[in-house]
Amino acid sequence: MAEVRTRISLKVGSNSDIPAEMVSFKALNSDKEHVALVFAQADKSQKVPLVRIHSECLTGDVFHSSRCDCGEQLDEAINLMAAEGGVILYLRQEGRGIGLYNKIDAYKLQSEGMNTYEANNHLGFGDDLRDFTEAGQMLEALKISTLKLMTNNPIKVKALTDYGLTVEKEVNTSTHLKDGNEDYLKAKVDKAGHKLTFD
Repeated sequence: MAEVRTRISLKVGSNSDIPAEMVSFKALNSDKEHVALVFAQADKSQKVPLVRIHSECLTGDVFHSSRCDCGEQLDEAINLMAAEGGVILYLRQEGRGIGLYNKIDAYKLQSEGMNTYEANNHLGFGDDLRDFTEAGQMLEALKISTLKLMTNNPIKVKALTDYGLTVEKEVNTSTHLKDGNEDYLKAKVDKAGHKLTFD
């Protein structure tokens, strides 16, 4: 059974001014170093905390790539949880599980006309190789069994429900449309049923 390994206080956000706690874990299924960011001690102070499962995206989270909406979704979650409390589970599953170099290869194929799923398939991968079991383990270690899930992705809701947790409410993120990511966002809606709206 997964357990909390270390819990430390720090400040996060674009101005490094939002207090939070970073939590590491032991006895997760894999050797991936997933972490949680906890705001306002929501795992201890709230019966039904807001939770976001965010898969690592170096290109979006760090370099603010125009190809996706990941960095904007992460910032949105941080800012909302700064105000309301909550937990971000940051999973080391780059490129929907195919890894950074393969994702860059997929970007090249997207530049040639494929959508994000077609590119992954062309490289020999499935549509989405992520496994959210460890998100369930992390929540269990934080003693969270009932939550509000901040997501547009029905796969995440099903994964946590199948794990045995109760998703009491879904909280959709905004549609972060920008020059370069419209086809990517529309492919997520068409192929994976993401709940995004376009004007």
